[in-house]
Amino acid sequence: MITARFKGLMPELVKKLYQLYGTRWDFYQVLQKLTDIIEAAALVRREDLRAQDEERELHPDWFLDEKETGMMLYVDLFAENLSGLKKKIPYLTDLGITYVHLMPLFRCPALHNDGGYAVSSYREVEKKLGTITQLADVATLFRKAGIRLVLDFVFNHTSDEHDWALAAKKGEEEFRDYYLVFKEKTEADSWNTTLREIFPDTRRGSFTYVKEAGGWVWTTFNSFQWDLDYRNPQVFLAMCEEMLAIANLGVDVLRLDALAFVWKKIGTNCENLPEAHVLIEAFQYVAQIATPSLIFKSEAIVHPDEVIKYIGKNQCSLSYNPLQMALFWESTATRRTNLLIKSLKKRWTIPKGCGWVNYIRCHDDIGWTFSDEDAGECGINGYDHRHFLNRFYTNRFDGGFARGEAFQYNPENGDCRVCGTMASLCGLEEANELYRKETTAGKGDRAQVYANMAIRRMIMLYSVLFALPGIPLLNAGDETATLNDYSYHEDASKKTDSRWVHRIVTDWKRIEKISTGTTGEDWLLGQQAKVFHALKRIISTRKGESLLGRASIEFYDARNEHVFAFIRQEPGKGRIFVLANFSEEKASFPLYLGVTGTDLLSGTTYSGVDTCILESYQTVWIKEEN
Repeated sequence: MITARFKGLMPELVKKLYQLYGTRWDFYQVLQKLTDIIEAAALVRREDLRAQDEERELHPDWFLDEKETGMMLYVDLFAENLSGLKKKIPYLTDLGITYVHLMPLFRCPALHNDGGYAVSSYREVEKKLGTITQLADVATLFRKAGIRLVLDFVFNHTSDEHDWALAAKKGEEEFRDYYLVFKEKTEADSWNTTLREIFPDTRRGSFTYVKEAGGWVWTTFNSFQWDLDYRNPQVFLAMCEEMLAIANLGVDVLRLDALAFVWKKIGTNCENLPEAHVLIEAFQYVAQIATPSLIFKSEAIVHPDEVIKYIGKNQCSLSYNPLQMALFWESTATRRTNLLIKSLKKRWTIPKGCGWVNYIRCHDDIGWTFSDEDAGECGINGYDHRHFLNRFYTNRFDGGFARGEAFQYNPENGDCRVCGTMASLCGLEEANELYRKETTAGKGDRAQVYANMAIRRMIMLYSVLFALPGIPLLNAGDETATLNDYSYHEDASKKTDSRWVHRIVTDWKRIEKISTGTTGEDWLLGQQAKVFHALKRIISTRKGESLLGRASIEFYDARNEHVFAFIRQEPGKGRIFVLANFSEEKASFPLYLGVTGTDLLSGTTYSGVDTCILESYQTVWIKEEN
């Protein structure tokens, strides 16, 4: 099989590499070394993974199945370590999880690690989490439980404590050439003039002076994360070895971290360059030959026009859907769906056989990545609207319900992103604050009204998420409506990074009470249990309906500014009409004339000859009767 794949795919791989490195005198030596790397990885691939490779060739688009449900989690926060994670597999399977993204767990610096995204070794797991062997064991147990394992491939940069960086600091030219190090500040400045500041409240510019390296090191994100220089083919070869070693642990999906930044060219913003796409295609061909069941997931939090360019079978078969995520929150704040509908109508379509990973909240922040052009067509000023959304979700807007924190606030333009758990951003934290303040007489009455609205918002968002094509992805803790944790302010290593407000240690005693319904008189637990059990019903319902898998999607105007509507349909199998009310007020909508159907979520029958009503924050999945 490896021979057939090599013969079929190597010519295309050579074409891609020639685009990047074809003018170099050692080009053919690079090809020979890459061939050796691929063959070595294929030879050590375990029999069970080879069997999986063959099975995936018959079912390459498994991620489009309606039975797929994802969760992202930090091993230490969720289960303390990899041994603990094994014990939590029953919880995951009972919830219906089939795809688990473990946040970065490879060895990194103790203090400056960017939540694990500053990798010091791709071959070692952090000691507190376990060993690389235990990670492979988890992959095996996941596979037996029907769970796909997803890990990050942090390939734009390494930690400044990686062996390559340490060697560069010692003056070893081979490894100094793995990075971009400029002896003169003027040279760094000549690049810096066209670059965007990613973390402006951390430091200014994209370079850090490192005395040991004798110059200015390119550090796009943090001073301790050194960008790799892929213009040097030895970097590509080295990272291919790391990628294939990770794949051979039993990993199903690699999330390509910061893939928009991987190629540098002076005079540009060094984002989304054509060479970045060629480089990703080269990595993909290497994986297809050596470890063919491995697929890539794009993490491109960029303009929507650029996101789509990374999606394709020869780049990333999966992609995060940051536009969907941002506009879910935009519509929740404005109670209007016009920008959501317009944007998804224009930007949903991706190549056949590829899929979106749809999510409400991620491990990082909420950035308002909608298109200003789309906003303008809706009569919205994008700049002003982002400022409104930031105020709304950081509790700086009168009458707002959200409790979030600003991330990477830029004092020059007032821009920022937003952090917070789903429950806090949807208003449950506000309700809990009110409950604790109310007097004993009538205690909880007004708080319960607020909580009911928060719960309805969460269930509405989940109901829409799970009706979309692709993999619905949960952030661990959101399934139990966990509130923000502000204790990070007291931790010197975390207090400057507001993302820790929603990176929270799992309280398994609390989850047991929520999942078993033994919440007693604990008011907050009672509210959280409502969300958990509603979500379980949504997941179960989706898994039983094939039209919520590979069926096509068509967004349409429900003629009500508060309603988001689309149809899932497949010839010969029928249609499902999905409608969601993004407001507290009742909303009427017309079902297609003559259509009669039953809501899969509630069992209610709807007819196209009647005026249909959605209650506040209600979602319906109306399956047409044949």
